[in-house]
Amino acid sequence: MPEDTRGESHVRVFLLVCALSSASCARGASEIPSLGALPDPAAQLRIEDTQGGRPEVRFGKPALLGDAAIELIAGYDPYYRAPKRYFAMPLAPILRRVFPGVDLTTAQLVLRAKDGYAVPIEGARLLDGTAYLALADADRFAVGAKWEPIGPRRGDPSPFYLVWKGPDRVDLERYPRPWGLERIERARLEDLYPHIAPVGAVAGSPAQRGYSIFTRDCIHCHAINREGGRVGPELNVPQSIVEYRPAAQIRAYVRDPLTFRYGAMPAHPHLTDADLDGLVAYFFHMQQHKRDPDRAVP
Repeated sequence: MPEDTRGESHVRVFLLVCALSSASCARGASEIPSLGALPDPAAQLRIEDTQGGRPEVRFGKPALLGDAAIELIAGYDPYYRAPKRYFAMPLAPILRRVFPGVDLTTAQLVLRAKDGYAVPIEGARLLDGTAYLALADADRFAVGAKWEPIGPRRGDPSPFYLVWKGPDRVDLERYPRPWGLERIERARLEDLYPHIAPVGAVAGSPAQRGYSIFTRDCIHCHAINREGGRVGPELNVPQSIVEYRPAAQIRAYVRDPLTFRYGAMPAHPHLTDADLDGLVAYFFHMQQHKRDPDRAVP
């Protein structure tokens, strides 16, 4: 895109933000910086098509932009629990460019962060025009600082932070916000994690229900049989969590972990008693189907 056209795009985006946030209006449209002025200008995003067999692609920030412009977006951030502003680029054009001819609306994508957090998400959600890759914390940038630390562990959101535009995009279960995002992968969940399924469990059983809940709410941070996220504890090997924690305690902890200890695990008030029973049933089932590639077999 020619430089003058990109500048006009910046102004149009800024006027839209102004309509949504009077605080942004006071700053002036000229505040959107050039790409080279942003933190980590050499940072790369890795995109891999495991399902389609395409080789991994690495995009630097200039290549990621392509025909898109850096935008200023503003809104409530559920991790910071406050209004935030970011310099960001839309994610949908990037995905469409990397996966030409692929119907991503039915695809399964996995977003991987540098701390081991991995979240599966339907491609349709990332293509609706509200998913953005944040390149910088706009408010901190204005005072010459980098990212504001995020989360209970005060993490660094660089090089990319997935954010969503719109007041209805703050539910972290439906609209996850991995910070320190380094990689996006297209792959079927059963191919990525072939040893987490409750083999032999009857369709519609509590264990199958628990498996669905685990893959939706837990696999972002936790692993079963060493497959899944690496932020939280592994839950099946060498010992299953049901071997050293009573079932009632597991249910209570999952629902509201801060009643037990301070930490990074979020509460899950949306889970019903039946959901929690299913999750525990899944753990009991997987206790009988352990696989530990990191442990030598006697």
